[in-house]
Amino acid sequence: QVQLVESGGGSVQSGGSLRLSCVVSGYTYSYYCVGWLRQPPGKEREGVASIDSDGRINYADSVKGRFTISQDNAKKTVYLEIDNLTPEDTAMYYCAASVETACPPSSNDEYDYWGQGTQVTVSS
Repeated sequence: QVQLVESGGGSVQSGGSLRLSCVVSGYTYSYYCVGWLRQPPGKEREGVASIDSDGRINYADSVKGRFTISQDNAKKTVYLEIDNLTPEDTAMYYCAASVETACPPSSNDEYDYWGQGTQVTVSS
C-alpha cells in the first residue's frame, strides 16, 4: 500500500523559510513522479513543483526562484524548500505521486496517490 506523509508545515512570518518533507512508502514501481501542490483558502489546488525518478524537475512559474524541490532516495523522501515566504503562500501543501511518465501530469487529478497535507500559514 502506497503512503505519502507530509510534515514540516507551520506558522511563520513573512520572509522566513520552511522545508516540507514527503516520506513515500510502499511504492514499488520503477518510475515515479512526485509533485508538491498547494490549496490556498477558498482557491483551487495548484501544482507548484515536481520531480521524477530520473531527477527531472519542474516548477510553476509563480514559484520559480523561491521554491526548491529535491529528493533523498535513501530516505524515500521528497523535500520542498520555500524561501522568502509571503502571506500569499498560506495554503495546505500536499505531496502526490504518479506512476505515469508525464511529470507533472497534465491534470492534478491524474496523480495516483496523495498525502494528507501539511498547513503553512504565513503572517505579515
